[in-house]
Amino acid sequence: MVDKSVTLNYVFNKSCLQMPKSKEFISSSESDSDSDQPKQKKKKVEKKEKKEKKEIKKEVKKAEKSSSSTKGPGGEHMFQLSTMRFATVSEFRGRVMVGIREYYDAGGELKPGKKGISLTLEQWTSLKEQMDEIDEAIKELS
Repeated sequence: MVDKSVTLNYVFNKSCLQMPKSKEFISSSESDSDSDQPKQKKKKVEKKEKKEKKEIKKEVKKAEKSSSSTKGPGGEHMFQLSTMRFATVSEFRGRVMVGIREYYDAGGELKPGKKGISLTLEQWTSLKEQMDEIDEAIKELS
């Protein structure tokens, strides 16, 4: 059986032994200088992120202007279709693949998103062979 006075004494002592919050015992002049430092770091990070986003936008605009392919981070050939959509030609497990995929900005680097499709060469050839019929169907619906 546990003695209740010992348990209460332990709980009481444990609550008294907790460390005070850091700002409770710091003078007002010290707290002002401490609070400025994290804000400055945050501003630097925000500026860096903005700079990286601008660089990505520049890269995207360059890709839009140029009709030729660019090399992606994985060595694949990338052809820009719209702002963040690309057609790619790459190699996966020894097979050449043609992909159409949305990309996203990950810390200043374009990375492939979930939305997209990768076609084998056989599927790509089949799609190209049916392009005239697809164009006719589009004209009918437009």
